[in-house]
Amino acid sequence: MRKRKIIVNDLMQKNYVYYLTEPIGKNFHPEFKPDLTPKQMLEMGIFGGKYMTDCREEFPQNWFTRAKLCQELHDPQLNFFGVIASQPLSVWRNKGWIYHEDPRGWFQWYCRYYMGRRCPDDERQIKRWKAMKRHISQIIKHCKKGNVNCRPKQRQALLNWAYDSRKF
Repeated sequence: MRKRKIIVNDLMQKNYVYYLTEPIGKNFHPEFKPDLTPKQMLEMGIFGGKYMTDCREEFPQNWFTRAKLCQELHDPQLNFFGVIASQPLSVWRNKGWIYHEDPRGWFQWYCRYYMGRRCPDDERQIKRWKAMKRHISQIIKHCKKGNVNCRPKQRQALLNWAYDSRKF
């Protein structure tokens, strides 16, 4: 695959440049096996619809055709499980969880990784993604199989990290 240059100009980054070095949706790290694509996540409803409202030019337009987004505010009703299950970006910054090239956090990293970018933060982000499995164990332990109304906060949190809790 030929390297493709991406230049980002949105509310959080000006003239940020990165390169796509892998085919879209392919050649992931062997331990990174997300259940959902960024497009599927946006269609289901994540982060109260506020997450990707100003950076549509960076990603494929079909990701946004049925995405649940809200320009004005974070609306938990747009989340698949209808609950707030994420902390404000300010908390993420204070805890040092934000990589400087991805100022919006994990989902921005995942979108770019999915598109084919590889960067020095990949290993850390994949480790963080794997740590979310602890929530799967809690849902399996406390919920009847197929009851998607059980533990909606944990299920929404898992969805925000590309896990599909409807499967267990």
